[in-house]
This record gives sequence, C-alpha cells and structure tokens, in this order.
Amino acid sequence: MLVMRMSSPEHTDTARFDDIRPYRDEEVKGVLARILADPEFLAALVRFRFPALPGWAGRILRPLVQWQLQRQTRSVQDVKSFQSVIESYMQRMITGTSTGLTVSGLDRLDAGQAYLFVSNHRDIAMDPAFVNWVLWHNGMDTVRIAIGDNLLTKPFASDLMRLNKSFLVKRGETAPKKIYVALKQLSAYIHHSIVNEKSSVWIAQREGRAKDGLDRTEEAIIKMFAISKPKEQAFADFVRELNIVPVSISYEWDPCDIPKARELHEKATHGSYQKDTHEDVQSIAAGIAGNKGRVHVSFGDVLRADFDTPEAVTEEIDRQVIGNYVLFPSNYLAIAALGEKAEGRCGYPAEIFSLERVQQERALFEQRLLNCPEECRKYWLAMYANPVRSLCKGKN
Repeated sequence: MLVMRMSSPEHTDTARFDDIRPYRDEEVKGVLARILADPEFLAALVRFRFPALPGWAGRILRPLVQWQLQRQTRSVQDVKSFQSVIESYMQRMITGTSTGLTVSGLDRLDAGQAYLFVSNHRDIAMDPAFVNWVLWHNGMDTVRIAIGDNLLTKPFASDLMRLNKSFLVKRGETAPKKIYVALKQLSAYIHHSIVNEKSSVWIAQREGRAKDGLDRTEEAIIKMFAISKPKEQAFADFVRELNIVPVSISYEWDPCDIPKARELHEKATHGSYQKDTHEDVQSIAAGIAGNKGRVHVSFGDVLRADFDTPEAVTEEIDRQVIGNYVLFPSNYLAIAALGEKAEGRCGYPAEIFSLERVQQERALFEQRLLNCPEECRKYWLAMYANPVRSLCKGKN
C-alpha cells in the first residue's frame, strides 16, 4: 500500500475516531521514531530482505538496517514526506512485477470530489496501492484505506499502515453490543471522511480476498455504511451523499494463486482451513514481489440513482464490478482447460488478443499450472475461469 503525494488531513477528526483513524502530520515523527526503534520491526525487515541469512547474521545486520532507514527518513516531517520517501520503491515494484498498468473510467470522476471506492478484492496490499497510484498519476488525491486489524498483529504494522493513510476495521470483537459499536464507529468515520473532510475512501466489497475469482459484494458491507445514517434521512439520499464508485481491479496473474488454490482444496476436502501465524504477512509480501503480468484498474459510474435498499446497492456494485472487469488470455485459457467455452457477447475478443499472442502466453500458463499441486489444479483453473463465467452470466 505504498502511495505518495497525499495532503495531510485537516484537523477535524473527532476524538471518537482516534483509535482507528490515520495518523496526523504532527504525529508522524514520533510514530516513525517508535517504529525505527522497534527490535521486532527491524528483525522482520532483515528476514524479509535477507531470507537466507542465519539468525546470528540477521542480528548483526539490524543496526545497519536501522541506520539506513533513519538516514532515508531524516527529512520526513509529515504524511506527504513519508510517502515521498517510499515513492521510488512503488515505482520499481510496478516496473519489476507487472508488464503494464492501465486504467479506465477516470473521466467519470471529478478531482474536486471525495468518493467511496468499493473495490473487488484480490490482493491484500496491491488492490488499494494500484488504485492510489493511478489516481495520483492522474492528478487526484489518494485515498484513506480500510484495513482489518486482524492483519496488523504487530504494533509496528499498525503504525506503518496508519502512517500511510490507512484506518482500522475492528474485527476482533465478539460481543454483539461491542460489534455494533465498532461498526457504527466505522460507518461514521467513512461518512465523516467523505462528507466533512472531503477525503476519498477505499474499501473492499467483501471481507477477505475473493480467492475463487468470484467478485461478489457482501450486503453486510453496504448495511454497515448506513448504520450511522440519521433516522430522518432517506437511505437513497444517504447513498448519494457517499458518492459510491464501484472499482474493478484485474490481474493477468495472481502471485498468490497456488496458496489460494491450496486453501480452497483444504476447505473442500476437510471443511476448514487453518492459517499459519504469519500467513497474511507472507501473502502481502508475495503480492508485492510476485509477477502480476498486466494489471487494469477500472472505475465505474457514481451511484446517483434512487437506491432504496442495501440489496439494490449490492446488485449495482456487482453489475459494474463484473461488467468492467478486464479479461486476459489467462482467463480464456483456463476456461478452455476446463472444457468450457465462452458463449455469446462475452466470447473470446479476437480484436483485443490475437491468436498468436495467446499461443505465446500458453507456455507460461501451462508452466504455472504444472507448478500447482495436482489435487489443487481444478481450483487454480476455476480462479482464472470464474471472471469469464461471471461476465457470460451477466451478458447472455
């Protein structure tokens, strides 16, 4: 979630949001100093950058890594300068792990407006990162990012994300009353960000990634948006106030496709799947560093009509997310490998992908499939085939 050039928020946050909101400019230096003095953070960074080193060598490297980070961040005074430090890393990541980043639908947006971007969810870190990147490179402010606190099991992780304009979604509550209080706080903060602070927000259309390639909005997310709605305000008016924009993020290749297929296989075979302690962190690292091929970000139309129910909003977001999803040869190759055919108006777009180009990419497709354990391959194929199935279902 590496972004830059984000104007610092106006100091209009109220105290009720202090435990979830992003850090303010005047808090940045203190938080950064705390992170750089955290032995656990330094140890994790050394392991990430030098995974093959033995433990004793990592301990020797920690002071050097700390000194390097302190040197790189010595000019950081606020959120904008913090994000500026990491901009070059984001650029190198995009250049090194993708073969093209494209965007559509930005002409539908007004740079002077704040929006609630409701996005499909394939990658923990890169989904909002790509949205932010294309917004910034087209002269628009980046967004505040909703992230589950279950992903931030370490204090330094929470600090890093909140330095970078993320706000926390509390998922650890179990008592019904506390769950309701947490959801109402989240709802109020999203509304406050967009309406009062004129700061756009990114949130996934569902809790957890769509590991099977089926992008479906959870109605509970839409109901959460409206928990803070005044009783006297019509639901349709509240929805219009949020400026909801459906977003489709399409990846030619998913760096986490095999782990996702393995998880789906485990659930289908044993009825459940138990994550490893640091599995989410590993997924974040793989998503950042892995080959993504071509990536497309598509912004839909702002929801302006009279949507009177959460169900109506959910259906419209799904319609746009699925309809605006960009299909790649990997998707059509998966359909063919499963013995299916894309029928009707969602059939193979020869005018976009030539047969020669597809044949060139078939070798990569087959190699990636062979790398997947045999018992997991049908889930791997379905992951890439399901976006085609969804589009066919919606168009035919």
